[in-house]
Amino acid sequence: MSGIDDATRTELEAAVFRRLVEHLRGRTDVQNIDLMNLAGFCRNCLSNWYLDAARARDLELTKDESREIVYGMPYDEWKARHQAEASPAQQAAFATSKPDH
Repeated sequence: MSGIDDATRTELEAAVFRRLVEHLRGRTDVQNIDLMNLAGFCRNCLSNWYLDAARARDLELTKDESREIVYGMPYDEWKARHQAEASPAQQAAFATSKPDH
């Protein structure tokens, strides 16, 4: 990208990440399995990538903490409120797509 310095690019990327996370927090109707089946990643993947980035910088962050950053609440609470049982069709699509994560 011409005309954008590294610091500004990082700030823009961070803003995009925050917007994506806020969007996913608002779309609790979209299940993780649907995201995995359609896009090959889900909220858990985002939280794992966040954790990987923190660890690459030698920052102390737990899996639960990275999930709370993405979900906006403890993961178990999010699951209890919003996660539905995967349908046979969703499970079959997941088995066929075999995401790498």
